[in-house]
Amino acid sequence: MSSAARSPPATVSGASDAAAAVTMAHYKAADSKREQFRRYLEKSGVLDTLTKGEHGLVLVALYEEPEKPSSALDFLKHHLGAATPENPEIELLRLELAEMKEKYEAIVEENKKLKTKLAQYEPPQEEKRAE
Repeated sequence: MSSAARSPPATVSGASDAAAAVTMAHYKAADSKREQFRRYLEKSGVLDTLTKGEHGLVLVALYEEPEKPSSALDFLKHHLGAATPENPEIELLRLELAEMKEKYEAIVEENKKLKTKLAQYEPPQEEKRAE
């Protein structure tokens, strides 16, 4: 028995080993990229945002949904979209709220001044009771 008969030809074995090495390197590179991206999402707070707080509740709501929507992505976009500051409707509502708060504060201040002015013209409470 010669050594050539016991093992496959070098070209076949070498080629399959090289292909396996290339495949393994490809998977390691992909895993490394995924891991880097996961760390990036973690550092930027995206993972916490999606898994905790009100956004996490969206994931829970999707999980608990008895009839799963045809598009989980649309479900998430719909529920998360209302919370994003980039939403133009939300931005308009925030501006309107700020304006209303300013108007409210001005009215409260005017009310205080008018009450003070009115108190000058009204007799004290004790004099009213004596009449």
